Amino acid sequence: MSLRPVKRMIQAKPTIEGAGVHLRRAFGFGNTSEFDPFLLLDDFRNDVPEDYLAGFPWHPHRGIETITYVLAGTVEHGDSMGNHGAIGAGDIQWMTAGSGIVHQEMPKGDQSGRMHGFQLWANLPASLKMTAPRYQEVKAADIPAITDDDGTHVRVVCGKFWGTKGPVDGIAADPTYLDVSVPPGQRKTLPVETTHHSFAYVFSGDGKFCNASGPLDVPTESVGWLDTKPPAEADNRSLILFDRGDEVEVHAGEDGIRFLLCSGQPLKEPVAWYGPIVMNTQAQLRQAFEELEKGTFLKAKGAGQK
Repeated sequence: MSLRPVKRMIQAKPTIEGAGVHLRRAFGFGNTSEFDPFLLLDDFRNDVPEDYLAGFPWHPHRGIETITYVLAGTVEHGDSMGNHGAIGAGDIQWMTAGSGIVHQEMPKGDQSGRMHGFQLWANLPASLKMTAPRYQEVKAADIPAITDDDGTHVRVVCGKFWGTKGPVDGIAADPTYLDVSVPPGQRKTLPVETTHHSFAYVFSGDGKFCNASGPLDVPTESVGWLDTKPPAEADNRSLILFDRGDEVEVHAGEDGIRFLLCSGQPLKEPVAWYGPIVMNTQAQLRQAFEELEKGTFLKAKGAGQK
């Protein structure tokens, strides 16, 4: 077994998306080859309704999959194929945009005004860019959870982990998507598929992710060339990108640590990306936007232009 070294540590940065939603972006846009097949991770945890209620009105997607995981509040959604509904605390929506879909996502806080969750984008391979759109919506009760002898708790959304298979299937990049909680002071080693790119995103507590050569604190901000201060531990909104190996190790702090652990098979294909549309060539990208203007963007049977 080989321990994955920590390749890079990133602190999620504030940004505004949709019609004025304040969120934190852990990675996305620019060169995302180190995260391949993943493209973007947004943390939309917010306790101020005015900062999220404007939501994400009607907008298109093509060539990607979006994975929305809600921790608190609800996200109401509707699309050009006539689908509509809401996902609440603990639920997952895995949307394959494929050849094209137009949809909206409107967040609503819980009784305390909290709207907490994440959205991850996964790329589709060239062979599936124009596949038919589909949804996999999974309620909290249908996501299997495992608790180890030491109290480590894992929700398995997608992929296989400790002999348990997640409910989301048929995804090209063979991803694993886990919600991991490690109790205070515990050291835990977690298996990761050797050929996958992998990252962790901390959203509660703190801890140390360990390098192949021994345990290292994980900085939460980029370290300047002349900065000789010891790195801080990984805490809330810290993203950890791992190098190659077949397992990761974490040592939970005094309050424990909770994080997303995601991995996927790299597609190793060219990326042409503008806004919500991700293709392989600039010509394909131009064609998508031309079709949007002409009203011919939607290919799925029964899909109406919004």
